[in-house]
Amino acid sequence: MKSSAIAIGMLALTSGAASAQTNVALYGIVDLGVKYEKGLSTAGGTWAVASGQQFGSRIGFRGTEDLGGGLAADFLLENGFNADDGSLNNGGRLWGRQAWAGLRGGFGSLYLGRQYSATYNALNAIDPFGLNQAGDAQRVYGYGLGKVDPISRSDNTVTYATPILNGFKAALGHKFGETAGAFNAGSSKFIGLSYVGGPLNIQASYQNTDGVALGAATTQLGSIIVPAGLGAATVTVKNAFMGGMYDFGLIKAHLGYGDTKLGAVGTTTIRNYLVGASAPVAGGTAIASWNRTNLRDIAAGASNQYAFGYSYPLSKRTNLYTSASYTRNDGGVRLSAASNGDSAREFQAGIRHVF
Repeated sequence: MKSSAIAIGMLALTSGAASAQTNVALYGIVDLGVKYEKGLSTAGGTWAVASGQQFGSRIGFRGTEDLGGGLAADFLLENGFNADDGSLNNGGRLWGRQAWAGLRGGFGSLYLGRQYSATYNALNAIDPFGLNQAGDAQRVYGYGLGKVDPISRSDNTVTYATPILNGFKAALGHKFGETAGAFNAGSSKFIGLSYVGGPLNIQASYQNTDGVALGAATTQLGSIIVPAGLGAATVTVKNAFMGGMYDFGLIKAHLGYGDTKLGAVGTTTIRNYLVGASAPVAGGTAIASWNRTNLRDIAAGASNQYAFGYSYPLSKRTNLYTSASYTRNDGGVRLSAASNGDSAREFQAGIRHVF
């Protein structure tokens, strides 16, 4: 009896010690606001209550376990939801934003699962509008491909990231297409390079993705608009991006350049240019950007997006925000618009709470 009590006590102590080395955190964002759209999918204007205008509404679990010797096991499960009606985002997936696990140590990190791509990370780091606001660059990058899986997020993916060395970091990723007898079918390969030091932030990425679905029924901001001449198809997409941000103190300058090629049923070359600025104003942050999309294979094929925004903190975890954009398309282009040559307008105002 005495030995049994001692054994139980030792087991409890061992379990407690293991638990003490494991850290699991619940976190999330609730982002809600009012928006006005005109010309994005229909000619008329629409008012709506919308979720995730500044940052996608989410709830997630982040965990790490110290394995000793500088080695740790990490995992992350992140759900995206629409706070305006309570429905799931990201195509109805339970963990549609991220779902991965792996190891981290002196060698860097190695993770497996659904993860952000190099393109997504590079654009997010440079664009003053981030991921979701009215002027964000991902909605126009590669003619709207920036918001499409697997350009933005990759399933069945293995990534390796080096340790940060004097501000430099590299990341490699491979998405398995999981197609019998065809290793490259449906796969994606990407690489990201970055330098962050002092006032300077430089980001670069390259991605080669097979099996990106294009269809005439899809629309930009939900998926993509198919460039004229391509038609409905599944294509290979090669996209590269390089950008930088420099903090001058009173103002931050944002610059970016992207090159995207759609292949398999022809070649369409898309060039993207980003010029932006962000600055502290009246206790908050003001942002502005110009994004130009040039479809080089289409006559008069260019689109220009102009945007302004402002965010004001009410506390460390809650802020108010607003943003507005105007997209002007040339005659052969309908980026963010219902028909070729149409212009588009969007206005957002809302509140974001982080927990």
